[in-house]
Amino acid sequence: MPKKKMGDPEKLIKMIADQIPQAEIMKKIGIKTSTQLKTAYANALIAAGKVPAIMGGRGGQKAESKKKLVGVGKRGSIIVPADVVSGLGVGKNERFSLRKTKAGLALKKV
Repeated sequence: MPKKKMGDPEKLIKMIADQIPQAEIMKKIGIKTSTQLKTAYANALIAAGKVPAIMGGRGGQKAESKKKLVGVGKRGSIIVPADVVSGLGVGKNERFSLRKTKAGLALKKV
């Protein structure tokens, strides 16, 4: 679906600030639904720098910096870094069941 052209964002912000009725604003801008008007208004506020843009995805770069690698030892043991284990509150000699899921592997405390 092509992106709708929305004229001047400052003009839309001013019309809303001047409390011009919704139907009149929609007619002047050429918008058919109130949802489109609300989206255009939010985009205008972001373009004007009055509202910060929402960051997409699941945290972007932050997720990469928190990623910890898990290895497999010579005997097939899964090796989890000590800081990760202590951060999870897992003590010595605790046992887990392991199962394969669509996402990968899941551990469950037994």
